[in-house]
Parts: sequence; C-alpha cells; structure tokens
Amino acid sequence: MIKTDVIDQIAFELYEAEKQKKSVNKFVEAYPELDEALAYQVQERLIEMKCKEENTKRVGRKLGLTSKAKQVMMGVHEPSYGVLLEDMQLFEGERISLSPFIHAKVEPEIAFIFKNEVKGPHVTVADILAATAYIAPALEIIDSRFQGFSFTLADAVADNSSSSRFIIGERFYSPENFDLKLMGMVFKQNSEVVATGAGAAVMGHPARAIAWLANRLFKVGQSIQPGEVVLSGSLSAAMKIEAGDHFSASFDGLGSVEAVFTE
Repeated sequence: MIKTDVIDQIAFELYEAEKQKKSVNKFVEAYPELDEALAYQVQERLIEMKCKEENTKRVGRKLGLTSKAKQVMMGVHEPSYGVLLEDMQLFEGERISLSPFIHAKVEPEIAFIFKNEVKGPHVTVADILAATAYIAPALEIIDSRFQGFSFTLADAVADNSSSSRFIIGERFYSPENFDLKLMGMVFKQNSEVVATGAGAAVMGHPARAIAWLANRLFKVGQSIQPGEVVLSGSLSAAMKIEAGDHFSASFDGLGSVEAVFTE
C-alpha cells in the first residue's frame, strides 16, 4: 500500500510542477526507495494522469541518455525512455512560446514511425529497420521539472525522461535508403553551427537504441505499436533555448527541421 502512495504522490507533484512551471527538488532524497523500477511505475502513473486530465493519448516513445558521455555523466550504463503524448506534438512553421516551460532545451533526433508491432525480448537493429515505415528529422524540446536540470536517473525516469514537446519534419523517407549509422547532422542556432554529429552518436546506431527500448518494454508487458513514433535519442548535446532563438537540424538526405521560439 505504501508503495502505491509513494507512486501517486511523486506523480502528482511532477504533474503540478509542470502545470505551475515550478521546479521541484530531487525525490530520491525524500523517497530513498525510489529506484529505476519504481520510477517507471511513477512515469506510468503520471502519463495516466495527463491522458485523463488533458484529454490526450499516447502516440509514441522517446529515448534519453543514449550517448556514452551522458551515461557516464549520470553514472548509468543504459538509456532511459519516456512516453510521447498527442498534445506534445508541435508543427513546423508555428512559433513556439516559451511560456509553458521551466527551462527548456532542444535536441536534434531522428524520428522512426512504425508500420508493425515490435515486441521483445530479442529485437535487433534489423528488426527495427524492417518494422519502420518512415524516418524523418525531428527536434525534441526537453524540460526537466527539477531544480537546475539536476537529477538522478530515477528522478529523470519518473519525470517522463524530461519529455515536453517534439516536432517532426514534414518529409518522410523509407529507412532502407540510408546508412543511419553514418548519416551526418548539422545543428544550428540562429544560423551558427552549434554541433555536428552522426547517427552513430546514438549507441552506435539509432535503431540500436530503439531495439533496446523494445526489449526493455517487454519486461513491463509493453511493445512498440504500429503507427507510433519513436524519437531515437539526441545526436548532440541539448541547447538551452532563449526567446527569439531559431534552431534547425539538417540530416544528410533527410532534409531539415526547424523551430522558432518566442517569449
């Protein structure tokens, strides 16, 4: 019973923090029992609350902590995942107000849109590519509900892996025409190059991160569903967003995706 109370309490506090744009302190200090497994239960509860309160629904997943550097920094050895909801999607061309966010950052990603179910526990890169209908350039806006973007892995997982909003480029391509491992990416802020990278920055291959996700979801009786979108994880470090910023991510052969931010 106590465990259920803890799950509900943390989920409620995270929900309120996002709604009121007030950051909270790490939960692991107040709830030492908050480990990764419990944190995913909190995440699940938080998503249930959002779907009910905001009349939205699940449309996919996102990966976090997919780069070696980020894992070392966080003291972990594997990625994390979060859930994407319908009301998180923004569209190219619309100006994005920073008013709903606490301290937003933006990351360049590759979006995978699935045509078939992908179910663990032995999913491979080849399985992911075969089940993918399209890939497209994407930007993810992350926004931690924790003070100063400072958290442990369990905190981040509970907070839906810092998910906030996402934009998918308007051109979709079949993955079979690309070597995603070698695909180059240029990330610009106000026309200045702030980062370059390749698909290999995401666990050696973006589809490897998604195979990890499918195998991890199997442990909690879930799978990637047809029609869902999965964001691969960032190809570079996240950039802090200020009002007036214009970001673009260009991928070899995939084209680009852009976002403009206002107050």
